[in-house]
Amino acid sequence: MPGETVPPSACLLPAQKPMLVAELFFGRNIPGRAPVSEAEWADFVARVITPNFPDGFTVFDGAGQWRDPQGGAVVREPPKILLAAAYPRPDLKDRIAATIEAYRARFPQKSVGVLTRWECGAF
Repeated sequence: MPGETVPPSACLLPAQKPMLVAELFFGRNIPGRAPVSEAEWADFVARVITPNFPDGFTVFDGAGQWRDPQGGAVVREPPKILLAAAYPRPDLKDRIAATIEAYRARFPQKSVGVLTRWECGAF
């Protein structure tokens, strides 16, 4: 990911380093069955998210909506939102993609929303 990061000199505080911040939006409504339960989510976090983001992450509940591109209907659902700040390692984009694909495979979803941005951070 060289050339895609915030230059270290742009970081305000001396301890900060360039990091990639990823936000993933996991819809919980599943066609033909009950929404993803807290127990199913906890298992997904343990088996998929934790190994892919070993340095840490935060998960919180949201109240979201999206427009179905096929019918145009507005769909409301309570997503889980993953926020992870990670140092730019060569496999980071693969770990983000693996997390998205694992969720889509386990809980049939058309998509998982994802936002990424470069920030300065320190932990």
